[in-house]
Amino acid sequence: MTRNKHIIILRFSSLGDVAIIIPLLRCIIAKYKNLKITIVTLRQYNALFNEFKNINIVNIYKDSKHKGFLGIYKLFNELRKLKPNAIADLHSVLRTNILEVFFRFIFIKYKRVKKGRLEKAKLCRKKNKVFSPLTPTIYRYKEVFRKLGLEVNLENHIYPLKPNFPSNVQFINKKYQKKLIGIAPFSAHKGKTYPLDLMQKVIAFLQREFIVILFGGGKNETQQIKIWERAYKNVKFFSDKISFNDELNLIANLDLMISMDSANGHIASNYNINVITIWGMTHPFIGFAPWNQPKKNNIILDLEKFPLIPTSTYGKIIPYGYSDAMRSIKPKQIIEKVLEVMNVDQMSS
Repeated sequence: MTRNKHIIILRFSSLGDVAIIIPLLRCIIAKYKNLKITIVTLRQYNALFNEFKNINIVNIYKDSKHKGFLGIYKLFNELRKLKPNAIADLHSVLRTNILEVFFRFIFIKYKRVKKGRLEKAKLCRKKNKVFSPLTPTIYRYKEVFRKLGLEVNLENHIYPLKPNFPSNVQFINKKYQKKLIGIAPFSAHKGKTYPLDLMQKVIAFLQREFIVILFGGGKNETQQIKIWERAYKNVKFFSDKISFNDELNLIANLDLMISMDSANGHIASNYNINVITIWGMTHPFIGFAPWNQPKKNNIILDLEKFPLIPTSTYGKIIPYGYSDAMRSIKPKQIIEKVLEVMNVDQMSS
């Protein structure tokens, strides 16, 4: 794709899958300075792209004006008016399949991501499991851009300057001369969430030497987080007080993020923050590990004890006898990994 071309990128959800695009966008924009880019995604994800001053964002409203076949056709007409030269479909679902038909009918170049559903099924099945690493999602996205003529090398990726601390949480740096550890203790599925009583032990230990900032949303998550915030002096929670953009800027200024297999790990890695990922029913081989993080930062279940891991792509399936599998990961194991990554002498735990 050459000078003064316009590409539309489709990726509606989920948050982690949208966040994975960011390093690629940096590389594309650095190399193709005259390329016009439009992102089609959910409104709540717009802040992910704030660092890009010249990217246009079109929001899809799946439950209102873009609902159903007629809604998709309405979205197509909105996008067609932008006069794109090519479409990069990084979502590849029924909605975008329909969009592909519309765009091909008007001879717009359209390339979609190959999710490797069959490979993932073989990796996750119970019998005759093919246990080998699959192509990471970011490289699946990269292949879509390559097919559209946008060749980039992720080794040339340059992280942007860190944004300033959000003004309404500046007191952390002024009041405390301690390093900041973010912990995102929740995930979309129970099979990927470290038991909360064990996570409390991790939090209780780490807050003795660090400021622990908790991340989460939703009524139940917030209630649990606020219990921890009240219980421990150096545990803080801001997600219910600040905007998503401020939350991103806060993550960008952490020293470490502890995350389940969830979006927070991807967001932190985009800012060159060390990420420790705790894996439950999923596994890094599926391709969703945070980009550019060392493998040693993955804390994984013992596969000899739990040979059915990974049980599904998104961790929804918990086989019989696996409901307490994550309890086999002891708090001490997580704490020791934190101290290793933070380059702190081992403390009594």
